[in-house]
Amino acid sequence: MTVEIRKVVTYVEDTLIEGGKAAAKPLTLIGIAAVVKNPWHGKGFVEDLKPEIHACAPVLGELLTKKILEITGSGEAVEGYGKAAIVGTSGEVEHASALIHTLRFGNHYRKAVGAKSYLSFTNVRGGPNCPVVIPLMHKDDEGMRSHYLTVQFSINDAPAHDEIVIALGASIGGRPHHRIGDRYQDLKDLGSNENA
Repeated sequence: MTVEIRKVVTYVEDTLIEGGKAAAKPLTLIGIAAVVKNPWHGKGFVEDLKPEIHACAPVLGELLTKKILEITGSGEAVEGYGKAAIVGTSGEVEHASALIHTLRFGNHYRKAVGAKSYLSFTNVRGGPNCPVVIPLMHKDDEGMRSHYLTVQFSINDAPAHDEIVIALGASIGGRPHHRIGDRYQDLKDLGSNENA
């Protein structure tokens, strides 16, 4: 089987001023989404999702990663990263999860950007124009709060009831005027060795 891709959507946002103050370095947020036919649609409850995962997830991981790199110019330029999936109303949230929560999908992106931290994510059910919400974190350090960001956009005709939207997000830079510290400073201030 092959993955049936109806469209690919690109979203790019550049923040030049935040809080009334010019950014020393503009923040660029990027979202790339593929609208695909749900490979499990119309099959009833499917116990073993692996055949479709193995057929579709690598193709989507490779495609979306390539599109991110076309915009950023290199994997090194990517600082924050994340992923998301929205299954249409005739599908299960498990279908959305299946295509993004596999190394066959995420490892394309991790390797391309040289990441150490896990890919933050959302996976939900929704209809056309449902917001694509991609939480980001720093690719090397999940405690770096400056890169706790969210890419959000929508696709007016997707997902249809029998589709899934699969997306990757990226940032070049962190929040322009981040000033809330990081997790490590909190731990130090609290005199704790626990993770926050």
